[in-house]
Amino acid sequence: MSKKVAVIMGSDSDFPVVKGCIKTLKSFGIETEVRVLSAHRTPAEAAAFADSARERGYGVLIAAAGKAAHLAGALAAHTTLPVIGIPVKSSTLDGLDALLSTVQMPKGIPVATVAIDGADNAAYLAVQMLAIEDAALAQKLSDYKQEMERQILEKNAKLQEEVNAL
Repeated sequence: MSKKVAVIMGSDSDFPVVKGCIKTLKSFGIETEVRVLSAHRTPAEAAAFADSARERGYGVLIAAAGKAAHLAGALAAHTTLPVIGIPVKSSTLDGLDALLSTVQMPKGIPVATVAIDGADNAAYLAVQMLAIEDAALAQKLSDYKQEMERQILEKNAKLQEEVNAL
C-alpha cells in the first residue's frame, strides 16, 4: 500500500497557498489528507495527529503556517516522519518571520523547508521522498521531469527562431 501525505494548515486562510500542493500530490496519485490544526490553538490535537501519523499510513507531513509558523516544528517534535514546512507570507514582514520560524529548528528536530509560499515544491519534495521506496512513483516523477525538460527545450527552440529573425 502506498504511503499517504498529510497537508496541515495552521489556519484555513492558508488554503489558497496550499491548493497547488494538494493538486500536485493528487496528480501523482498520492492519497492526501488536508487538515487545519494549530500549533498554538489546538496543540494537543496537532501532537496527537503527528504521534499517530506513521501508524495510520502516512509517509510525509507537510505543514503550512504564517507569522510565528511553529506548526512544522511542533509536528516534527512528535513524529519520526519527514516534515516539510511551507512558510506562508502574511501581512507582516512579507513571510520572513514564517521562513525563519520554520527553518530555524533545534538539533534533532529537522524540518525540510521550501520557499515562502512554495507549496508546489513541498509536494514535489514529498513525492521524491515517497519515491525512494516506490518504483512506480519514481517512474511517474521521472516522466514528469522529462516532460518539463521537453517543454523548456521547445520554448528555447521557439525563442531561438525569434532571435534569429531579428
